[in-house]
Amino acid sequence: MNDLSALPDDFLWGAATAAYQIEGAVDADGRAPSIWDTFSHTPGKVAGGDTGDTACDHYRRWPEDVALMKRLGLDAYRFSIAWPRVVPLADDKVNTAGLDFYDRLVDALLAAGITPFPTLYHWDLPQAQQDRGGWPVRETAERFAEYTAAVAARLGDRVTDWATLNEPLCSAWIGHLDGAMAPGLTDLTAAVRASYHLHLAHGLAVQVLRENVAGARIGIVNNLSPVTAATDSEADRAAAVRADGHINRWWLDPVLGRGYPEDMVRAYGVDLPVRDGDLDLIGAPLDWIGLNYYFRQIVADDPTGPAPHFRQLPGPGAERTAMPWEVHAPGLEELLLRLTREYGARRIYVTENGSAYRDTVGPDGSVHDPERTAYLEQHLAACARATAQGAPLAGYFAWSLLDNFEWAYGYDKRFGLVHVDYATQRRTVKTSGRRYADLITAHRGR
Repeated sequence: MNDLSALPDDFLWGAATAAYQIEGAVDADGRAPSIWDTFSHTPGKVAGGDTGDTACDHYRRWPEDVALMKRLGLDAYRFSIAWPRVVPLADDKVNTAGLDFYDRLVDALLAAGITPFPTLYHWDLPQAQQDRGGWPVRETAERFAEYTAAVAARLGDRVTDWATLNEPLCSAWIGHLDGAMAPGLTDLTAAVRASYHLHLAHGLAVQVLRENVAGARIGIVNNLSPVTAATDSEADRAAAVRADGHINRWWLDPVLGRGYPEDMVRAYGVDLPVRDGDLDLIGAPLDWIGLNYYFRQIVADDPTGPAPHFRQLPGPGAERTAMPWEVHAPGLEELLLRLTREYGARRIYVTENGSAYRDTVGPDGSVHDPERTAYLEQHLAACARATAQGAPLAGYFAWSLLDNFEWAYGYDKRFGLVHVDYATQRRTVKTSGRRYADLITAHRGR
């Protein structure tokens, strides 16, 4: 593989997960349903009728999983905190038993020499809050701030690195516009308002963390894609600009103090519910930017489709994962440099990057996954190239530590560095996981 020497000496090597995807124990210790419990239990919404009811049973098996992280040599672990464990019901009372779980997890990570990187929201809105109106209403952002305060009060004495939201694009666009994720709506007005209140929730959470956690280092995690026009036609080039606005600029500009892109406000035709002071809250300075990268977008004009009128096309002759997403490592380099040069990023983490393949367990119990190993090497090489060109890349979190509940894809898609036999909950480090551990060791020993 390409040389990784450009990565800084203090580069953080990590892995990432999300609460609903791994924890299981959906009714344990006062947890109440989230919108993903509701969505996954709705017939036809998730492949195979799968749910996160048990998932990887991480809620009970977390000591084993922390030991796995230590075995891999991880510096940091990015996990999410389940809002419905902490503030489960509409009475807004804090559930201390839910916080106790994350208290134990953080202590165990620190004892293992692993830095905790919690994300406050990874899509699992309490169903009780959805019943009040969900992300299309302002109250949800205000309740998120209260939930953040409860988490900060419990963990802020030991946790310094915080992400507010994970991939708000998916929450707003896929959950409220495309209907393919919870809560399963197909309403442009609701989607745009949800996007705004997600940003407001982020801004309010930043304010709470600054006030309550000494030395907090705060970021937000966005899934971004380079966008290329399918042809050189004027219509396709214009569609690429709209697609970039929909996928990238709408999510970067407001939180980096630039306000909402005016061309996209016009494209959506939905008034934003802005109040005095909101944009300053939303655009408050951050300590780092989180980049989730999986694929690029090749787009064409689609005048009869929904706003903003573009459609994605497959890359010609491209290698594909089981999702089936195109494998295109140069896109990660491109995005890292764009964040650096166009947005002036001072610190970036690749907070998710990974691939799903149809893994099989060999007769000896091993899981050999050469495609994922190659994917990992190619994308880390892209990170090194971007760093050599000035990108302030501070760490990489592989997606994912464990095979898990992959949202609407159910359990069919496996992204883990560690294989999970869902029937027995047996964990097996894959070839890719061992390769990642070797890269970490080599980087430390250089």
